[in-house]
Amino acid sequence: MAEFVHLHLHSEYSLLDGACRIKEIPRRAKELGQTAVALTDHGVMYGAVAFYKACKAEGIKPIIGCEVYLAPGDRTERMRTSAYFNTHLVLLCENEIGYRNLIYMVSKSFIEGFYAKPRVDLSLLREHHEGLICLSGCLAGHVQEALLHDDGAEAERFALELQSIFGNDNFFLEIQDHGMEEQKKVNPALIALSRKTDIPLIATNDAHYLTKADADAQAVLLCVQTGNVITDGRPIGFETDEYYMKSADEMAMLFPELPEALTNTVRIAERCNFDFVMDKTELPVYTVPDGLTSKAYLKKLAYEGFERRIAAGQIVFDEAHPKDAYTSRILYELLIISKMGYDDYYLIVWDFINWAKSKKIPVGPGRGSGAASLVAYLIGITDVDSIRHELLFERFLNPERISMPDFDTDFCYNRRDEVIRYVSEKYGSDHVSQIITFGTMAARAAIRDVGRALGRSYSDIDRIARLIPQKPGTKLADVLEESKELKEIYNDKNEDHELIDYALKLEGMPRHASVHAAGVVITKEPLHHYLPLATSGDTPITQFDMDTVAALGLLKFDFLAIRYLTILSDAEREVKKHTPILRRSRFRRAIPRPSSFLPKGALTACSSWSRRASSGYWGISAPPRWRM
Repeated sequence: MAEFVHLHLHSEYSLLDGACRIKEIPRRAKELGQTAVALTDHGVMYGAVAFYKACKAEGIKPIIGCEVYLAPGDRTERMRTSAYFNTHLVLLCENEIGYRNLIYMVSKSFIEGFYAKPRVDLSLLREHHEGLICLSGCLAGHVQEALLHDDGAEAERFALELQSIFGNDNFFLEIQDHGMEEQKKVNPALIALSRKTDIPLIATNDAHYLTKADADAQAVLLCVQTGNVITDGRPIGFETDEYYMKSADEMAMLFPELPEALTNTVRIAERCNFDFVMDKTELPVYTVPDGLTSKAYLKKLAYEGFERRIAAGQIVFDEAHPKDAYTSRILYELLIISKMGYDDYYLIVWDFINWAKSKKIPVGPGRGSGAASLVAYLIGITDVDSIRHELLFERFLNPERISMPDFDTDFCYNRRDEVIRYVSEKYGSDHVSQIITFGTMAARAAIRDVGRALGRSYSDIDRIARLIPQKPGTKLADVLEESKELKEIYNDKNEDHELIDYALKLEGMPRHASVHAAGVVITKEPLHHYLPLATSGDTPITQFDMDTVAALGLLKFDFLAIRYLTILSDAEREVKKHTPILRRSRFRRAIPRPSSFLPKGALTACSSWSRRASSGYWGISAPPRWRM
């Protein structure tokens, strides 16, 4: 029986291109009797950690990789200077050094090399090749494109250059057979090139879906991406239905004369040994004044804040809330904070909130479990006295807590970005990034997307889509069970049945990437030491979502932009501006109505804020006093 490992595979995170769901990849590999599988999404590593965890859960060895785009010259050039434009190259992590090098290059491909696609170049490969195994790619690889255009000299030159970069045992000529005419021309030339240069061959199948039966669903997915209609024919490059996870025997039948090309996949899989570290916390560091530790500085700030709050009348002792209750709580919290290593975390949050207040940026009083910390109140992170309101500190931080603590910090909607910019400048732009989030194909959206890809009329699509509730979390399969009308449409076995079937297969897949509304990560080492970066416009963002960032032990900060804070701030400013007029007015009719000068929504915001505060919504028993 032949042995084989898939080393060229695209998941759902090759957005609107790959149709292999992350969780199903290792299950399929296990069904095929394979012991390992690689993930090589196009230009990105969005799904690397989720893939790793899914493989470990199934007892399959995960191999982390990426099919990068290669610029024809310098990655910073924004012009098409060569026929070999954005060619493909597969890079696989052999060890931790390889992972660090790969995430560095993938980050640079977005930040410095993006032109149509995120691109690396040969200079990056030369500097960061260690720990990586390179495959020459599919038909879109530089070597294959040269052979396809009968330029054997260029194919040989480039193959030897890659071999010189990665080393004799780390570069392989990739051979594939999906029944394409171009491959029938290129494959014999690849074999000849391998024999001439002694560069070994490796057999791969450019897997974009799990089984042969999924070929049509993936074609529909591509049509959603390109805006084409499936009735016009299969998308270019996927004219056959052979781009699935094949068994070792199927691969052996494709290359009966090249058993070593299959064996090489197993050898590479054995060499690739990289594991993510999930149980280590990587906290950023706050620079404290000379002669102090983070622990000592936080303690100093806490006791100074205690005295300041007492002097201002913000802390009042009584029989139910004696001074001892405060002092013992301060000692207890400081002990737990230090024991768990979160002194720097408190100081970082204190610093940017303190800066925001110094710049007159409206900041919320604090909410969520963070409002239970007395130390946070004393140093000004929150404005909620957790002793007077009997809030439990353990809800926010305790030695048994698995997840990291999280202060939800609210800022003025219009000026939140100023605070993020301050943090980026203070800790370095290479240490601070906003976090990615993924929009997925929800049930109703899947019906509409698939309907357009199938060429159905708007009225036909809308008739079905309207039967699906817009409630978040709605699953198409559940609606089919609950809706008699939708079930009848589905059971008719007509075009509507086909549309719903495809929507069921594609529902929940990532559709696009964007910036998380609040999440920001700050790291001790430069970001590319931990994870790959992408960009959204000119904004650097992590390629891992907030749950993955937390799973890697990195600390996420929430900078929430709250419109009510902006409205209340604007209202306060307008009231101050009109106060002299109100005082000078001798007749009631001369006094302007508040609605005539307050910003739109201010009265509603104040009423809502007061109502929620008085009901204990934020853990306080009375409305906050806004100084006019």
